[in-house]
Formats: sequence, structure tokens, C-alpha cells
Amino acid sequence: MILFDFDLQSDLSAWTVVDDVVMGGRSEGRFQLDEEGNAAFSGLVSLENNGGFSSVRYGFRQKGVSAYQKFIITVKGDGKRYQFRVKSGPYDRHSYICYFQTTGEWQAVEIPFSEMHPSFRGMELNMPNYPGEAMSEIAFLIANKKAEGFELVIDKISLE
Repeated sequence: MILFDFDLQSDLSAWTVVDDVVMGGRSEGRFQLDEEGNAAFSGLVSLENNGGFSSVRYGFRQKGVSAYQKFIITVKGDGKRYQFRVKSGPYDRHSYICYFQTTGEWQAVEIPFSEMHPSFRGMELNMPNYPGEAMSEIAFLIANKKAEGFELVIDKISLE
């Protein structure tokens, strides 16, 4: 199942950038199409005012995903570590997260549902890992405890 396959006609209006400014920070993220039709999540993470993260989220009507076992995301990063996140339901406060390291080259990152642990505001929760039954939001987040520029180019997000 393809969740999103970016191209020059992609509508990004359902994607929302959420930075640490929601809690007083100063980070700035952007999400836009590049000249090849890939989505580019880029910006600057600031540690000022207890900040330190930038994210982009895509919410959608809840989907049943029990027939699948993993995400495959085709990305080209900047050599930094990112989080991929999923929420089961639209009212869940916690997300299930998995870190992935980018290489500076195009790569197909495989993220098994079973490796996504529950987290809320950076704290791991004492709950089972992602059950892979339903989802209503996916997100990318950078929060490496460094003030740094970043760019993650995304081509496709799918389930297998």
C-alpha cells in the first residue's frame, strides 16, 4: 500500500510542520516540493528557549493496516538521524517511533512495525510496541539535541 508517492503535482496541504515554537522554542521547519517533485523537509533546529525539534505530520482518515508488517520510506538525507512516527488513532496523544540514520544518498529505509516503541514528548512509555492494526498519522521528526540545519528529501512512503 502506498501512503504517499511524491511528484510535481503532489498536494502537500494535509502535511503540517510542527516545531518547538509550540512550547516557546525557536526551531524553523519547512515542507515543500523540490524541482524533481520530491518532498523536502528542511530547516534549522534551535536549542534556544528549551527548544530542539522540528517535525512534519500527515494526518488522514484511520486506515486498517493489519495486513502489513513494515514501512518502507525512500529518502535522501543529510547524514543526520531522524525519527519516523506513527499514531494509531486520531485522538492518541502518544506516537510510536523508530530512529533511522541517513547516509547522504538515496536509501530505502525499512521500519518493521514491531520495532516502533511508544513515546510521548520524548519519553518512552511502558506500553507494547506498535501493534500494526490501524494508523491515522505519520510524521518525520528531527531532535538530535544539537542546533543544526537539516534536510530530508522524501520520495515515497509505503507499507509492505
